[in-house]
Amino acid sequence: LRDNRIELVRASWHELSISVSDVSLSDEGQYTCSLFTMPVKTSKAFLTVLGVPEKPQITGFTSPVMEGERMQLTCKTSGSKPAADIRWFKNDKEVKDVKYSKEEDANHKTFTVSSTMDFLADRNDDGAVVSCRVDHESLNSTPQIAMQVLEIHYTPLVKIISSNSWPEEGQSIILTCESKGKPVPEPVLWTKDGGELPDPERMVVNGRVLSISFLNKTDNGTYRCEAKNPIGRNSTEYVLIVHDVFNTLLPTTVIPSLTTATVTTSVALTTSTTSATAISTRDPNALAGQTGPDHALIGGIVAVVVFVTLCSIILLGRYLARHKGTYLTNEAKGAEDAPDADTAIINAEGSQVNAEEKKEYFI
Repeated sequence: LRDNRIELVRASWHELSISVSDVSLSDEGQYTCSLFTMPVKTSKAFLTVLGVPEKPQITGFTSPVMEGERMQLTCKTSGSKPAADIRWFKNDKEVKDVKYSKEEDANHKTFTVSSTMDFLADRNDDGAVVSCRVDHESLNSTPQIAMQVLEIHYTPLVKIISSNSWPEEGQSIILTCESKGKPVPEPVLWTKDGGELPDPERMVVNGRVLSISFLNKTDNGTYRCEAKNPIGRNSTEYVLIVHDVFNTLLPTTVIPSLTTATVTTSVALTTSTTSATAISTRDPNALAGQTGPDHALIGGIVAVVVFVTLCSIILLGRYLARHKGTYLTNEAKGAEDAPDADTAIINAEGSQVNAEEKKEYFI
């Protein structure tokens, strides 16, 4: 062997050793060792040279990428022998759906290997690290890696967060408009029912926060928060309903479940009596949510009492007007001795002259 890279390390009757420095692919082949004895003894060995793959490169990425666009990233490495293996990762999670190809180099000894990853750009991929890893037996378990950080532009994502889940009259509420987008959205725009905020003194906007103090029923409505960036705009709505102030029922409050009012008027007209009764009964369950006296019930009872009293007075007056006067009662004297009914009637009529005059007054 005549090569300055080849040196004789040891030579004896029993052993002959050489070393080859700066090994290249051309050094691959069959080597023969001959021992010149009688007869000559020879031994052969085949030297295999591995082709170390070059550092991989990722191509096909243009920054920035709009959400929804299709991306094709290609990882390529050359000079591997045998052909290297390429694997894709996104944030340390391996991507399986890729295309793999290899080509023989011009020296007909090494290979150029490439792999392509095809996917749609999504806002969740913004800031993700895509890596291409080359595995080969010549790398001694230390793979070569190429990395690319993705930059995805997308329209804002808007959300409203309320500080009060049950707003009541007199309270305050804070509405926070959270917007996330790339590029960063501009300051948000607050509106109410499609127009400007009606009461700037109570409705204060500070950046993305809307504060409303001293709530009342006029604040009910739909509040919209809109955010935009150079990619587009987006908005979301919050429906505000201001509730009445809730009064807690005191433990010592006792509410009757039945209320009865009775009014009776009696007039002595021989044997007749006039009476009126009004009874008002309420459902016990209807009183569970009351916190004070039922003014409507009391007013109804008073109205019934007045109405019954007036009706009684009117009926009494009409009755006295009809029955007021003098009554004459004739008693048939001597009818007991009459032989028949006709004679009794004649005797009774004949005695009408002596009949006593009776007067009856009804009070």
